[in-house]
Amino acid sequence: MDTTENGGVVRDKSKNFAIRIIKLYIYLRDTKSETVLSKQILRSGTSIGANIVEAECGFSKKDFLAKMYIAFKECAETEYWLELLYETNFLQQKEYASIKEDCSELKKLLSSITKTTKNKLNN
Repeated sequence: MDTTENGGVVRDKSKNFAIRIIKLYIYLRDTKSETVLSKQILRSGTSIGANIVEAECGFSKKDFLAKMYIAFKECAETEYWLELLYETNFLQQKEYASIKEDCSELKKLLSSITKTTKNKLNN
């Protein structure tokens, strides 16, 4: 199944975001000696794309929707970890704003996809 009308836009954005998250994890671990929050954000931030890929292989529209909802929820969780990292001074304003913007954009795309898919299923 296509994840958007434009093909794999959300898949590509989620993969690029996951790469940023992995680099953030390495930075936090190696430079800031932070291990707890960084592992949490690594899990949730890379899970977004993994669930999108699973959704693309869904055996039905309901299965697709369920996986996309999970991706959406993982994105929301990632926003939470980003906020904690910023508010505890592990991330500076510029670093935080940049990655938070990417996360918010991804969340909006996932919200749109889930709403559109749900509407199609209900009609």
